[in-house]
Amino acid sequence: MITILLRVFGVPHRRHVANLLGAAVAVVVLGAGLFSLAESLPFTTSLYWAVTTATTVGYGDITPHNPIGRLIASLVMLTTIPMLAAAFALVSGAAAAAGVRRVLAMHTQFPAGTYRLVVGMNATVPAILQELAGAGIPVVLAADVDPAAVRGGVHVVRGDPTEEDTIRRARPAGAEQALITGKSDGDVLVSAVLLRKQAPSLTVTALVSSPSVREALRDLGVRQTVSASELLSRTLAASLETPHAGEMISQLIGNRDALAEIEAAGTAVGKRLSAIRNERAGLVLGLVRGGEFTLGIAEDPVVAAGDRLLVAEATGHA
Repeated sequence: MITILLRVFGVPHRRHVANLLGAAVAVVVLGAGLFSLAESLPFTTSLYWAVTTATTVGYGDITPHNPIGRLIASLVMLTTIPMLAAAFALVSGAAAAAGVRRVLAMHTQFPAGTYRLVVGMNATVPAILQELAGAGIPVVLAADVDPAAVRGGVHVVRGDPTEEDTIRRARPAGAEQALITGKSDGDVLVSAVLLRKQAPSLTVTALVSSPSVREALRDLGVRQTVSASELLSRTLAASLETPHAGEMISQLIGNRDALAEIEAAGTAVGKRLSAIRNERAGLVLGLVRGGEFTLGIAEDPVVAAGDRLLVAEATGHA
């Protein structure tokens, strides 16, 4: 029984079951002592009677023969039987829930190829998961959430994202890109440290607000740090200042299939970004170098090997 409780329940449930079982045992022992006095029987015989009564076995070989004994028997039955039934109901319910979770996990197997990794949970994550899964992009979520509450098509690695075991089970080395978020900027920083340990070269974006945490993340090699509230406010401000700029942003976001990040290779290397913009049929939005994006407006950078181009087209090659 103890082994089952440890495996099936969390700490709060184990406490409830332990309280019920402890109270039932106390009533059985107390009832056995009182029954022994009332019926003039040895304590071991009375304890045997109390156990068979509490478990509803009731062999009938020992029965009360006076009013006090019958009263004690009634009290034992009215207290221990409901408490034991409640304890076993909790065990059965938890076992059934664990079985359902295992069945659900069978339908969300770990992606076979590359995938996007989302670490942590906050108010923006469900919408992000919906957008990625809706676009057919394999997603792995590492967070302490119930898999049944997450959108279908997302593989959930359940656990605390600030613990190394959870990050390890999320297999970050196989991810194409990762997004780190959390309940606090401190949680994001801890998850980033663990993620860097498991996948040093993984491209990571972090949702944080604190400037000091952003600086610490940059020291870890996390170049892309975003504040969701700041991003929203700047987008809305741009829409108010320059209405058509806001419309452009909305169209780019609404047509994600038209955006692609491609490696700058071949004849593109050694040329200035403006020259590549003139040569390409699609729209070159900017240059990605060392994990940082630049529009290339204030300056006209020379494209180097290892740089990537952000272009507005479904597919393309530099």
